[in-house]
Amino acid sequence: MADLRGFDAREVEPMDSYEPLPAGTYLAAIVASEMKPTKNGRGSYLELTFQVLEGEHQGRKLWARLNLDNPNDLAVKIARSELADICKAVQVLTPHDSHELHDLPLQIKVGMKRREDTGEMANEIKSYDRKPSAGQAPQASRDAPPWRRSPE
Repeated sequence: MADLRGFDAREVEPMDSYEPLPAGTYLAAIVASEMKPTKNGRGSYLELTFQVLEGEHQGRKLWARLNLDNPNDLAVKIARSELADICKAVQVLTPHDSHELHDLPLQIKVGMKRREDTGEMANEIKSYDRKPSAGQAPQASRDAPPWRRSPE
C-alpha cells in the first residue's frame, strides 16, 4: 500500500486522452533515447522519443524502436537503415552517442498501423527527412489533397 495523505484529486487537472496523431508530416526532434533489452532478452533496441515542435499537435510524442542488437539479421539491417535516415536528416553522420541526435529538428512522416496486441490504431514513423529551409514549405505527399501538392 502507498500513503496518499495530502492528495486531493479536485486540485489536479484530468489526464488528456491521446488519440493517435493524424497521418502526415511533422517537424519534430528527438528528445530522449535509451537502449533497452528486447522482451525475449536476446537483444536490445534503441528507443527514440520524438516530440512534435510546432502546429496543432505541438508537444505530442512519438517513439521509434530500432533493433540494433538482434539475432535476426534482417531486423538489424532495417534498424541500421532507419538510423542512417535519421542521422542524415539531422546531419550527424557519425554519432558516438545517441544524445548527439537530440534536439535537432527534422521532418517525420507519420502513418497509422493496427496494434497486434490490442487491435487499436497507433502511430508509426514511416520516414525521416531534413527540416525544410527557412521559407520553404514542407513537400506534401502524393496522398495529400491536390491543392496541397507541390507541382512536379
